[in-house]
Amino acid sequence: MLLIASISGAIAVGLGAFGAHGLKKIISPEMLEVYKTGVLYHFIHTLALLAVALLFQKADSNVLHWGGYLFLAGIILFSGSLYVLSVTGIKVLGAVTPFGGLAFIGGWICLAVYAYREYGV
Repeated sequence: MLLIASISGAIAVGLGAFGAHGLKKIISPEMLEVYKTGVLYHFIHTLALLAVALLFQKADSNVLHWGGYLFLAGIILFSGSLYVLSVTGIKVLGAVTPFGGLAFIGGWICLAVYAYREYGV
């Protein structure tokens, strides 16, 4: 999971820089905002992946595995669909984005379940 988080972070930085410098003059301001939303959620959930990786040092938990994979799925579906939508204008990709959001929510719920099991209320 640490390897995945590290690669995801590097990709997020690269895509963020590409958006800031390469897309600014190519896509509309509205689509640039869509792209930026993808980058923001990509970064946030890369940090969540990093947290999961660090928690693995304490315990190898199935719920942590699920959380990590849900965060990764969310990055791919949510951020990925926003990246492609903003660059191509293919509106149907907007239908994929909510599934990524659900994956993010599922990842956070898994993290909460892990925290409750480990530390209680």
